[in-house]
Amino acid sequence: MGSTEDLDYPQIIVQYSNGFLISKVMFTACELGVFDLLLESGKPLPSDVIAAHLGASTIGMKRLLDACVGLKLLAVEMTQERALYRNTEISNVYLTKSSPKSQYHIMMYYSNTVYLCWQYLADAVREGRNQYERAFGVSSQDPFGAMYRSDEEMLKFMAGQNSVWSICGRDVLVAFDLSPFTQIYDLGGGGGALAQECVSLYPNSTVTIYDLPKVVRVAREQFVSPEERQIAFHEGDFFNDSIPEAELYILSKILHDWDDDKCIQLLTKVYKACKPGGGVLLVESLLNEDKSGPVETQLYSMNMLVQTEGKERTAAEYSKLLEAAGFGVIQVKRTGKLYDAVLGRK
Repeated sequence: MGSTEDLDYPQIIVQYSNGFLISKVMFTACELGVFDLLLESGKPLPSDVIAAHLGASTIGMKRLLDACVGLKLLAVEMTQERALYRNTEISNVYLTKSSPKSQYHIMMYYSNTVYLCWQYLADAVREGRNQYERAFGVSSQDPFGAMYRSDEEMLKFMAGQNSVWSICGRDVLVAFDLSPFTQIYDLGGGGGALAQECVSLYPNSTVTIYDLPKVVRVAREQFVSPEERQIAFHEGDFFNDSIPEAELYILSKILHDWDDDKCIQLLTKVYKACKPGGGVLLVESLLNEDKSGPVETQLYSMNMLVQTEGKERTAAEYSKLLEAAGFGVIQVKRTGKLYDAVLGRK
């Protein structure tokens, strides 16, 4: 057995310890509008000009900008007089609000909501339940009641989920050929980004977003244009209300919110409503069968502990849930990206 000198131990520990600091630098630069200002300016800017535009101290802004350079979120050009900062391509594409692939909203949701729950991770591990009560003083009995505790918080969550599907939606929707399914229900479809991607990929389909009345209201007002004729809405609680008949049901990042019993309860309702020959598409981040990774999915599972009643699962575990509900032919496709697809047929 090798000695500890054989391990690059200090570097690993420092790297992991700095993860919190790294993410907060990126979140703060997004929140203050650094990347948006540099995109709008069309030219590199010095730190004092950036600070003045954004109402920040020159000392604090200079340090933030230099940290972003170190993280390769900004580039710096040294002139004889001063340093000039500009966005990298990654920042232009993913961190500016105006980009079609912007991740700004999910960054803000993580910074202002998820991080507050994660402060109580040790309590979540001890107790095996979410931490909304400690973080926000609201009941942990209804996770989505806590998530949607205000219109502002609900809008933030919906916008964040939409930003995820702006870069991941196509991958999961082309994992299988969904063109035979023309009547689709997106259960818990939220802001409609996945539904919009679906009708774009499959122009002969119609997608109905089934979600809570207040979610549907915000989706209509903020995210889905009335001119989008292929997308409809259905108000309801799919655990307590009926599920209409359809050819395909999409459950994207839904089952990971709930324990096995509630997952089987929901899938059984979907199976009964599903037309013969139809199916259900699960969109989730799949763990390896031995649960050794991927690390992103393991971390998502920890997030499910602090925020929901559920967990991330393996393909075999999702297949077992589908089989328990009655679905027969089950196919799994790993996309190589953040989210994977499981298709069960009736």
